[in-house]
Amino acid sequence: MSTRRRAREVALQVLYQFDFNPTAAAADLHRFLEVRLRLPGLVGFAEALVTGVTTERERIDQLLDERSEHWRVSRMAATDRAVLRLAIYELACSETPGAVIVDEAIELARRYGAAGSPAFVSGILGRCLTDREQLQERLQEDESPAPSVTDTP
Repeated sequence: MSTRRRAREVALQVLYQFDFNPTAAAADLHRFLEVRLRLPGLVGFAEALVTGVTTERERIDQLLDERSEHWRVSRMAATDRAVLRLAIYELACSETPGAVIVDEAIELARRYGAAGSPAFVSGILGRCLTDREQLQERLQEDESPAPSVTDTP
């Protein structure tokens, strides 16, 4: 497993936990990431993903609602929702090629979701990929932009 894939996986675990326990201590986040990832670059990458998704969650959910036919974000399976939020944030706030982000999200959905999760995630992210520039504009339209995801490690 690539190191960035591992960082995304751990970030997904944290986002899943925050979805069910929004009051989880942010101080525990860094410690959890350090224990699971060990390498400072990966810890920073995962932390930027988690912080960005939690900061921009409302706008990400709005973007998801607009792109998912017949599904409200609140009705999606928790794992699918976390995978999609992570991927949308990375599409909007990183220079990582879109195809890589989508492939990584599908792999996370395959590993952690239900049997239909990979196809569900793929369908929604396919729509997001075609209008990546709009995602970037919508998530970065205010004066306090979301934390940028660097492309190191």
